[in-house]
Amino acid sequence: MGRTSIMIEKSATKRQQSLDALKRDGFVKIPDLLKPDMLLALQSTCKYVTETARHGNWPYVRTVPNQFPPWDQWKTGDNIWGIQHLLHPDMEVRDVFAEVYFSDETLDVVKDLLDLEGENADDKLVMELFQLLVSPSEKQDFELCWHRDDVKPEVSEQEEARQLAEKSPDGRQLHTQYNIALFKDSSLIVVPGSHKRVRTEIERGAGRYDELPNQLTVDLGPGDAVFYNSNMLHRASYKGIDSSSELGRMTLHGSVGLAGHDFERARAVLQHGIGKWVNRAEFSMQGPKGQRAEAMRKRLMDMGTGDGVGYSLLG
Repeated sequence: MGRTSIMIEKSATKRQQSLDALKRDGFVKIPDLLKPDMLLALQSTCKYVTETARHGNWPYVRTVPNQFPPWDQWKTGDNIWGIQHLLHPDMEVRDVFAEVYFSDETLDVVKDLLDLEGENADDKLVMELFQLLVSPSEKQDFELCWHRDDVKPEVSEQEEARQLAEKSPDGRQLHTQYNIALFKDSSLIVVPGSHKRVRTEIERGAGRYDELPNQLTVDLGPGDAVFYNSNMLHRASYKGIDSSSELGRMTLHGSVGLAGHDFERARAVLQHGIGKWVNRAEFSMQGPKGQRAEAMRKRLMDMGTGDGVGYSLLG
């Protein structure tokens, strides 16, 4: 067996291992997803963007104590834990974010986890969301409660089972979601395997922030990523910082969809307001990456503006 054949075989094995982990556990950790030069560029860019948002110069933010959309535009006194719409045409440094969102490093993993192969695999990808999650300032700790991103907690067992099956037909995801850490991050807490089943009696009866059986914290180093099924039971815990002297967490939070499932994905994606501006968000990248970006953007436009889709979760 030649060297090229060995490399292809190893790559195929790694791909299958990642897909198996995602199907079994609901998440898979990818060490060192970002190359060192891209990591440095993103660290610098995100420091700037975070400072800009904390001073009210970027209106699209996630504000403490609100966990889910809709979020109002920034106003004086707001403490933020997230910065929305990194690919917005008015985002001054959007080209840096586009480079990582549409990169081979990111989308090769996405295609593996969506089980897409062949020369036409890119034609199945849909641009979705790209945000930045940050530590709240003023040393104000903040937590997200246990949730599935697009299944309301009050639904019956039967309805919960129906929705989980609808969102992952035959065990296949209709999208993949990810966190890419730019600095150390141990915020995400998950219950492995919970994406495949309804909640247990203990999980249904637990408090919003209670410790659950078999939960674990996903530890990420700079440049590491975790890709996960957003309908796995998960929550997050953010340690507040003194922003005058600490950076805290800065973690890119994105999702990419599988074409052909607009109805199932529309509310989860368009509830964030992306449909209001994507029609004017053409990308300036050249070559195959630029063509891929534009095609993914147009598939998102086909979902509509989001008028009347409502919200997956509130509070």
